[in-house]
Amino acid sequence: MKPLNAKSSVITQGMSRSPARAMLKSIGFTDEDLKKPMIGVANTWIETTPCNFHLRRLSEKIKEGVRQAGGVPVEFNTIAISDGITMGTEGMKTSLVSREVVADSVELVARGHYFDGLIAVSGCDKTIPGTVMALCRVNVPSLMIYGGSIAPGRFENHDVTIQDVFEAVGKCSVGKMTPRQLHELEDRACPAAGACGGQFTANTMATAFAAMGISPMGYNDIPAMDPKKDEVCFNAGRLIMNLIRANIRPSDIITKNSIENAIASVAMTGGSTNAVLHLLAIAHETGVKLSINDFDRISRRTPLLGDLKPGGRFVATDLYEAGGVRLVMKRLLEARLLHPEEITVTGKTIGKEAAQAHEKEGQKVVRSLRQPLKPTGGLVILKGNLAPEGAVLKVAGEKRLTHRGPARVFDSEERAFEAVKKKKIQPGDVIVIRYEGPQGGPGMREMLGVTAAIVGEGLGESVALVTDGRFSGATHGLMAGHVAPEAAKGGPIAAVKEGDTVTFDIPRRRLDVALTEHEIKKRLTQWRPPKPRYQRGVMAKYARWVSSAAKGAVTDFRDE
Repeated sequence: MKPLNAKSSVITQGMSRSPARAMLKSIGFTDEDLKKPMIGVANTWIETTPCNFHLRRLSEKIKEGVRQAGGVPVEFNTIAISDGITMGTEGMKTSLVSREVVADSVELVARGHYFDGLIAVSGCDKTIPGTVMALCRVNVPSLMIYGGSIAPGRFENHDVTIQDVFEAVGKCSVGKMTPRQLHELEDRACPAAGACGGQFTANTMATAFAAMGISPMGYNDIPAMDPKKDEVCFNAGRLIMNLIRANIRPSDIITKNSIENAIASVAMTGGSTNAVLHLLAIAHETGVKLSINDFDRISRRTPLLGDLKPGGRFVATDLYEAGGVRLVMKRLLEARLLHPEEITVTGKTIGKEAAQAHEKEGQKVVRSLRQPLKPTGGLVILKGNLAPEGAVLKVAGEKRLTHRGPARVFDSEERAFEAVKKKKIQPGDVIVIRYEGPQGGPGMREMLGVTAAIVGEGLGESVALVTDGRFSGATHGLMAGHVAPEAAKGGPIAAVKEGDTVTFDIPRRRLDVALTEHEIKKRLTQWRPPKPRYQRGVMAKYARWVSSAAKGAVTDFRDE
């Protein structure tokens, strides 16, 4: 058998490594330490967001567990961008870009320092998939721990989340809420550290990665400030040593079947449309063949059981109390929609993890198979002459199956938001926001500011929206994002004009504009690509190399 420190010994062992040991000793490592497995602890702690603000506390517990189990933890940090804080500004364009930076930076440190194992500690939306992308690339025994959800706030005798604040902006602008009420809600919505509380992107991806098996089942569910979070982080530090002894790597865990388990968990819980981008990116990193069509195939057969915000009533802490992600896995197992033999980082199969679920008596968060919220899942993939490569729609909480209306065309999120704010949008309209895709943005901004304003003004049930950008996990309504090809690449969305009729047909999975193929081609022959918004730096590099949203918006894309 190889020694447990076989990889790190390249750095730490032998006479020629004396200079390296001298430098490591200067920061506190001993000769005894340098003979043990070196475990990289990739922390995404940062003071820019409540989602990651508490992760220093958790990383300390992880390191304690590593030491007790016979390893040596080496903590390092990477970045995070707060989607919620940057929402509606130019800064929001950096969010999806940050996923690639997180993945690249964790990969570089892990490769450069020859860690024997890796534990990633994530919080905000893009740090969760970004760290797992890196774990896939490095492929040493690894796991990911999610920092946990924020507790709900209390406002006027009911639970609230950040979603309520965004929608309150729209309510306040039309006189449905006073500025004083808005300020009080602002003060109460986010009571402490932790990621946004609904089944928005962070909790969606935490659910998906537990279902996939790269996070220990039951660990991600625990709320951010719950003392039990410290306990499971300590256990995670111990667990990584078991993975090294068994030589279980991400490539053993992340397979086509385990990715399908993750997709099914998103569909069953009404999760974020961003899961499509991130799971496509994970498949790309592992070489698994996954298509955007797979999401629709799996969602069609998976009932929607999670009554979770934004489309439902409950938040992530309620799901934890009800039985957690393990309960969702049990429902998938009961429905024969789970690939039960897939191995997880605990050493157990996902089927055995699901079988150990404990359901709180009388809980209403996860429905039974006999009483689904909907017979099919929360995600729908639309195609048509407006989105030949696909568009993503979340139908959890949405009653409309069709919509037909005139296009209201805007070449940026800001212009659309101004139109909504000035009450220029009418019931029946289809808002078209373009040049916000991966390349055109660049960075594919989320549109929660616009979508929340639409809902807040009372137009959520009568207006639809189409964009080559993306949506926050907190978005709900008839909103189709990720339209591909995007406008900046000459996709059909670039040909749409004010007043053109756009049709949503969910049963037929269609998104069309009432134009002939000849007319679309004629308009596009007169179209010229816009000048790149960034000429230098990371944003310019990203725009130059990023793939289509239908391929996961990855930056090392190869047309295989």
